[in-house]
This record gives sequence, structure tokens and C-alpha cells, in this order.
Amino acid sequence: MKESKAQKLIVKFLNKEINHEELDQLYSWIKNNKNSNTFNEYVRTEYLTNAFMKNYNVENAKKVIAKKVERQKRKKRIQLFKKLAVAASVLILFGIITFNIQSNNIETEVVDYKIQIESGSNKAILTLDNGNEITLEKGKKYATDKLTSNGEKLVYKNTEKASKLNTKTYNYLTVPRGGQFFIQLSDRTKVWLNSDSKLKFPTVFSKDETRKIELVYGEAYLEVSPSSDNNDTSFSLICDGQEISVIGTHFNIRAYSDDHEIATTLIEGKVLVKKDGFEEILNPNQQSIINNESNGIKVIAVDGSQEISWVKGVFTFNEKSLVEIMKILSRWYDVEVIFESAELKNYVFTGVLERTDSFLGIIKLIEATSENEVTFEVNNKTITIK
Repeated sequence: MKESKAQKLIVKFLNKEINHEELDQLYSWIKNNKNSNTFNEYVRTEYLTNAFMKNYNVENAKKVIAKKVERQKRKKRIQLFKKLAVAASVLILFGIITFNIQSNNIETEVVDYKIQIESGSNKAILTLDNGNEITLEKGKKYATDKLTSNGEKLVYKNTEKASKLNTKTYNYLTVPRGGQFFIQLSDRTKVWLNSDSKLKFPTVFSKDETRKIELVYGEAYLEVSPSSDNNDTSFSLICDGQEISVIGTHFNIRAYSDDHEIATTLIEGKVLVKKDGFEEILNPNQQSIINNESNGIKVIAVDGSQEISWVKGVFTFNEKSLVEIMKILSRWYDVEVIFESAELKNYVFTGVLERTDSFLGIIKLIEATSENEVTFEVNNKTITIK
């Protein structure tokens, strides 16, 4: 089969328009290793790359999760389609993998689950300087002379009088597992906090001092207000002994204790990362990694849009191990994960999903599209992977 015809069949495959005969032709073509690589790269280019574009509409490439078809007459065809997906390394989360084949067409099928594990939502605990704790969540409004919240975001006011005071007061914003929250600081710096994160910050910044905040733990994406808008004061973020100095920039920092490292990714501008006498300057699409068990700062090239896809409501997994994926999902869906064997942790998947997707739908999709046998046992909010 000519490559031009194969490309047309690949497009039909991705658009869920391929019929039985064409599916057989494509599978026969893809058995050749060279053709398999071509198929793999085409799928990555058309789906993964486009998925990370700024205006990407995840509805065009999101799930429709599959259940394993029980009827024997469907089983052979489903297995064939799964092999195509495995060969392409697109193993999960596109909603293009498993289909209910009827007549000469392929149609999506949605599973009705009896147990639902809800996705995360906007919620947080605000701790005031006097120790009082305020629950922030949808439907609950809160306001003082310093701040306002509609329950889904928190905005601090920048008052000239308060910024002249020498005595700072600090607040904490704690986002639990299964939560996320947005806060705008008094200098108009925007901060998105991911699940299981905690931020310490002054209610108002002094006019003549560096604007300092602290990520106590977790993950945050920041769009820092420029120094030119803040009396030429610089901005820095402290996290577990690491200091990130910026002037006006966008960056992401991930510092979960169970990751055993701090990863800082620059999206726009420039930052200086410092730790224990070591320092590195980051440019856009570079990531610094500081390992808690070793000295120095490692800098690698990354796709910054993938690192901050969670801010846009999307998870992206590009050849991520199952243990890494489940660690991320467990925070967002607030579940506990148990692996019955260490081998299972190393299975690798690639894909894109919305943070609003059903957790049970996601694990059913992993089961259905895994080249290796992977099964999930759900007991309330404890997930055992076998």
C-alpha cells in the first residue's frame, strides 16, 4: 500500500470514520516496523502537538471511554483496533481507541458506571494572620477590606496606606487533595495552585522591598506582575531552600514531597534559580530540577505548554510511567493507589485528558488499551492495580 493511501486511512482512523476493510488494510500495513514508526509519528504530530496549542479544544480529542465488549463477535475486531493504538504508542485518553463496531461504521460507546469518583473542584482553606480559617468553595462569598472571594477565586486589594506599613501580615492558602484554586496577590501577580498545595504570602507588599512569597509544598503556576508596575521591586519565590528570582515572568513550580525533587519550568521571561550556593538562569521551555538527595541544579529542555496544561484544565502524559500518572491523578481525584507489583509501575502511556473526566472512565480506558494486562480494583477511594 502506498504511503499516501496509508495517510488517508490514518486520518480516517483518527476521525473514527474507518470501516472494517480499511481497518484490515491499515493493520496489515502497520505490521512493518518502518510503517509503524510512520504511523506513530503521524498520530503524535496530528494529536499531541495540536493538543498543546494555545487554542486547542480538548472536546475534539477527548475520551469516549470504552468498556470491554462482551459479545464474542465483537471481540476480535476490538482487539485489532487496540493493537493499532498500541503500535502508535497512543495508549490512553484520546477517546479514539476503543469502539463499538456496527455494520461498516465505528461508533463511540459510553459506559454507565455505578460508582463515581468525582474530579477535583475549586476549593481551599484561607488562614488569616489571626489564625482564623475560612473555607473557600463554590457558593460561598467572603470579603474584608483587604480581599474578596466569590468562592472560586481570591483577589487581594492593593491599598496605598497598607503598603507603607513596615509590619507585614501573612496569610496562607491551602488547597486540599481534589482541589485547585486561583489567587491574585496584592501586586496583581496571578497564582494558580494545584491539588495538595500550600502558599504563604503577605497580604500587602512593601513599596521598597522585594516581593517575597513561599510555596510551602505542592504545585503552582505564576504570572508575575512586572517590577515596573510595582515601584521597580523584584519578585522572588521561596520553596524548600530554593529561591526563584524574577522581574516579570510566567513559570511553574512543582514541589511535592513524594516527588523528592523541585521542578521549575519557565514559560515566559527569565528567572534565576538558586539553591545552596548553586544557581542557574532559565530561558523559556527550560526546566530546573533540584533533587533533595543530591547537590547542584540540573537544567533540561521541556515543552512548557505540557507542564502547565493543568492550568488550562488538561492533563498531558507524554510517555509517562503508570506510577507517575497515578500519582498525578490520585491528587486530583483524591484517591489512594496500590500497585500489586513493581513491574506495573513502569508501564508507559501517552495521551491527553480533561481534568473534568470521570476517573473510572480513565482507568477503564487504560485497561482497554494497555498492551500489557492491567486491571484496576476499586474499593471506595482505594485503587489497587493488578
